[in-house]
Amino acid sequence: MPLLDMKELLKKAKKEKYGVGAFSIANMEMIMGTIKAAEELNSPIILQIAEVRLNYSPLYLIGPMMLEAAKKAKVPVAVHLDHGMTLEKIKEALELGFTSVMIDGSQYPLEENIEITKKVIEEAKKYGATVEAEIGRVGGSEDGKENHGIVHTDVAEAEKFYNETKVNALAVAIGNAHGVYKGDPELNFEILDSINRTLDVPLVLHGGSGISKEDFRHCIELGIHKINVATSTFNSVEKNVRETYGSNENQKIDYFKLHAAEIQGAYENVKMHIEIFNSKNKG
Repeated sequence: MPLLDMKELLKKAKKEKYGVGAFSIANMEMIMGTIKAAEELNSPIILQIAEVRLNYSPLYLIGPMMLEAAKKAKVPVAVHLDHGMTLEKIKEALELGFTSVMIDGSQYPLEENIEITKKVIEEAKKYGATVEAEIGRVGGSEDGKENHGIVHTDVAEAEKFYNETKVNALAVAIGNAHGVYKGDPELNFEILDSINRTLDVPLVLHGGSGISKEDFRHCIELGIHKINVATSTFNSVEKNVRETYGSNENQKIDYFKLHAAEIQGAYENVKMHIEIFNSKNKG
């Protein structure tokens, strides 16, 4: 199936009221498991990798693999650079053929975030690509090395940001955080509802690992149509590999059993989230 623009996936999701899972990957096995789950459930998905992960999975290697897997998939797949921090890496992703990129200027003052986002949008237009940005600040950090405090999205700032950038998708901070939550996440649905009523743009939820099924579905009702899932997939892969060794961590395991265990770990977590997001049979 041809590569799809994330904008088209989210437009359909908004119309039909479901969420599109944006699943972070780190290697070939995670790509294979993610695509397997999407095809089995006939669901559109977004394959993504964050810039901070490129230290482990260089873009020039993992990018073409993601793109080829998306092209060969039997369901609609967009390929996305998550949490782009530098114009250099964003341009590299666009040149490779990524159909969307995120510019994360949430650490900057509003006006600076607007200007950086405009630059990325102008660059993305050359490639016909979609741009996601963030307003407010999601807690934690993508690589788990820092613990940024949550700065809830201000509705007036979100309106100004969108009116000046016309970004294609907007990530909001409503109490969500990257990584593992300490206790149950407390999402501010009132803020989300207000943003959704004010802006006509697909909204994005980062920090999806650990949010309840009920809260996910309520977020979708209130305008969230791209949902990022990373930590829970990494944890599922690690758990499956650990279980392959069983109680004897010193036993020798054939490499290809580990390969299969990684695929299965990604597959199980992606499948579970697709069903929660109600995107089954939307491919």
